[in-house]
Amino acid sequence: MSVTSVNTRASVQTAIAAASRKTGIDFNYLLGQAQVESGLRADARAGTSSATGLYQFIEQSWLGVVKQHGAEHGLGWAADSIRQTGTGRYVVSDPAARSAILGLRSDPQTASLMAAEHAADNKASLEDRLGRPATGTDLYMAHFLGLGGADKFLSAMAESPGRTGASMFPAAARANRSVFYASNGQPRTLSEIYGRFAGKLDQGAAAGGATGLASAGLDDGFNAAARAWSDGDNEVVLGNGAVDSDRHWVQNTLAQLNVSQGSPGDPLGRRIDPLRPTPENARLAYLMLANLGA
Repeated sequence: MSVTSVNTRASVQTAIAAASRKTGIDFNYLLGQAQVESGLRADARAGTSSATGLYQFIEQSWLGVVKQHGAEHGLGWAADSIRQTGTGRYVVSDPAARSAILGLRSDPQTASLMAAEHAADNKASLEDRLGRPATGTDLYMAHFLGLGGADKFLSAMAESPGRTGASMFPAAARANRSVFYASNGQPRTLSEIYGRFAGKLDQGAAAGGATGLASAGLDDGFNAAARAWSDGDNEVVLGNGAVDSDRHWVQNTLAQLNVSQGSPGDPLGRRIDPLRPTPENARLAYLMLANLGA
């Protein structure tokens, strides 16, 4: 991987971390979703739909979430430009404004914030309907089936986990055969489908560099680590999730974080700034998570 690719990836991860802190949505979930949806590529585009960006928002979904939450994040001009018709469709009269708003899907900071806000809305609705805390997998079901579909799926799974998903969602099964059917044609049960989504999320988060689970409960775990990182609190106690080499790396990195001038041994006078997106900073934040799960 080139230096440019590493730095770009780190800036995307930093944007996701900021969105997690601002909205309270778990970092591992947001990272796992972005990895699954786009491979952490801010400019990713789908070949079969209008889906674009880190979280593969289609045009209508993007206009809807920007209309609802844009003003909270300095995008009042965008929110004001969007109106909803009587049929529920979101439109923007000015073509230039519409293009600019849709183009924000490829901006890591904006895409992460809108994805987190959308997840927060789904989280609140699901918890109200289900009467229990939502997990990352629950949120991904809402992303996949829509809020109503996720409510139907999760409620049915709680009562009859062995029921087949295709019998409940025939249209979704036709469009996503690999989700609802095994390679031998056997229809998957609700619990099997849910478990596969959980694994997919966790694998995505791990591939993105996280040490926690994206499928688990949505707590404030990463936010605490991110705040300590941003506020200059350099005391880190690693839990069982970190190996000795990581402990040594963190100790060296924290020593550099406390240096205000370039190191005498570094002819370029470089320093590590904890507020700038670099691979070192990103890795340090992820390693902090190991303590939270210990």
